[in-house]
This record gives sequence, C-alpha cells and structure tokens, in this order.
Amino acid sequence: MAESTGEFNDDAKLDRVDAINQIFAEFEFAYHNQFHKAFSNVESQIIAKKYWLGTLEQYSPLQIVHAAKQVIRTQDYLPSIAALVKACEQGLDLFGLPSPRQAYIEACAASSPKRDYPWSHEAVYLAGQGAGWFVLASESESASFPLFDYHYQLLCRRVISGEQLEAAVVTPLPDKIARPLSKDEAKARFAKMRDELGL
Repeated sequence: MAESTGEFNDDAKLDRVDAINQIFAEFEFAYHNQFHKAFSNVESQIIAKKYWLGTLEQYSPLQIVHAAKQVIRTQDYLPSIAALVKACEQGLDLFGLPSPRQAYIEACAASSPKRDYPWSHEAVYLAGQGAGWFVLASESESASFPLFDYHYQLLCRRVISGEQLEAAVVTPLPDKIARPLSKDEAKARFAKMRDELGL
C-alpha cells in the first residue's frame, strides 16, 4: 500500500490506482479501528479498492485525494463511497470552478453582452450558452436549473480531466450592412472595372 503523504503534492503524476491506494492508507491511519473492522484482511481490501476505483473513475486522481482529505477533516467515522462521491462533486473549487448552484446564479444574473461579462470560469459561460440565455432568463428555476446543471457537469468533467475550455469568438455584425446592388449598378461597376483593368 502507498504511504500517506501530508498535503497532496504534485498529484498530476498520480493515477487513479495510486489515488485509491493513497486514500485507503489515509483512511487506515485516520480511522484505524474502524478501518480494520471494515477491511479485516488483504482480500477484502483488494475487493474494496477495485470497487472504489470503478465507482470513482469519472473523477481525476487529484480530485479523489482532495475529497478524501476533506472527508477525513470533517467526519468522525470511516466514510462510505457515497460520502466520497459527494465530496468529489463538491470539490470543484480545487479546479477554480464554482458549485453548480453558484454557477447557475452567476449565469442568470450576468449582464449582456454575455461574452464580455467577467465570468468566474469559462465553464459557467459555456453552460449558460448551452442551456440557452433565453431559457435562463424566462423559465422557472425548476425548469432551467436542471438543463444548466447538465451542461455544467459535462464541462466540469472536461476541466477536471485537464481540458482547457475556450468559447468560440463570434464575429460581430458590421455597423452598416451593404444592400445588394441592382442589376444596373452591378453592370456599371463591372464595366468600370473592365475599363480600369484594360480588358
């Protein structure tokens, strides 16, 4: 089993197996008697680690370790996998991401033009764009929040996996839109061009 380190170091090199080994080592240290009662032999630990690894596969190693440390600081008892999943979901701040609720409130309150608003994270803007600004402004929270949250969770997973999000820059419309030329105007311009080019 991997030895527990203090605060998480450069966990970019950590893979999920390392993360699971690390949190089990930390759980053993923090909840010694409870841990040994729950995992009385090596075989039960191996089975549990495989199960936790499969259940936590959508989270980054850094997020798993951070969530475990948070749980250890706040819980008196050996956590269930459900408690660790909840802590992983709430550990978005580690990646500069606001909670889904905070992100939703920010998206609903953002002034226009939306692209120029000082977003706390690009994922908030993109989730608002994905849900639809009109939906966020006109629908009830019970209708609009689930849609926003769906887009936000997908974007959060991309951020946590290391992807750099970038919104497509929309080319603004010109101040003046040229009207199409009539057939006579087009012929006159074409004739002038032919004269200038000596054709």
